Amino acid sequence: MARHPSLRLRPRRSVLYLPASNARALAKAPTLPVDAVVLDLEDAVAPEHKAAARESACEAVRSVDFGHREVAVRVNAPGTPWHADDVAALAAVGPDAVVVPKVGSADDVRGVVASLEAAGAPDRTAVWAMVETPAGVLHAEAVATAHERLTALVVGTNDLAHELGARPAPGRASLLTAVSLVLLAARAAGVVALDGVFNDVHDLEGLAAEARQGRDLGFDGKTVIHPGQVEVVNAVFTPDEAELEDARGVSAAFAAARAEGRAVATYRGRLVEQLHADDAARTLALAEAVRPRS
Repeated sequence: MARHPSLRLRPRRSVLYLPASNARALAKAPTLPVDAVVLDLEDAVAPEHKAAARESACEAVRSVDFGHREVAVRVNAPGTPWHADDVAALAAVGPDAVVVPKVGSADDVRGVVASLEAAGAPDRTAVWAMVETPAGVLHAEAVATAHERLTALVVGTNDLAHELGARPAPGRASLLTAVSLVLLAARAAGVVALDGVFNDVHDLEGLAAEARQGRDLGFDGKTVIHPGQVEVVNAVFTPDEAELEDARGVSAAFAAARAEGRAVATYRGRLVEQLHADDAARTLALAEAVRPRS
């Protein structure tokens, strides 16, 4: 499968949901230190405001300068009365991505892609699939490989917890199996993996702990629901100076070993192979990519 151009290294540390019906939130978005915004037509918009929110989202994609920020729009789920109109309208304006909730199968992805392409969506518009049901988790690998436009899996932890009957608790023990399966599917397919939201906008320590858990598992970033959460999540997913020093040392040690014809090196007593050098290079590249933003 060919790789979509949006799969190049691009920071997605923080991905902020914004109600597309909230004009003040849309106006504020270009001033926030967030890597990506998701203009929401689904959960954050009441049924009677769906059409107006769709128009607002399309106008924002057309006319607002979001700078470096990736701009995605979350449509209403397949099978709802608004889905087809959402997809057709967004195909005409071409956001960076269309976020599709309640994806449970590869056919769901292919159906959205077919609708986008029938409506003339530009090639640059990717599809992000939200995995937030038991069926979605169990079919996550098929979802991730369904089409080249699919470039990200987004964990929908609130809906997933609801569907599972899971009780919220620090550490997310009840969700870790499902979250990890989604991450594994994304990595097997070579697509982006975004962690779910943290609901308590006042508990920044809890947010930081959950973001660190997601980072340590391997997620590329975390979805957030309030501008006040952005800087905390950015800090967690940005390599700190100790990580950068270590990455530079690993890179230098491995480069010296290769120059001498050796396939392995040691750095501070640790074995360094190609995979460690690749990890170090990725850390340095991410730090360089976010340097002008942070």
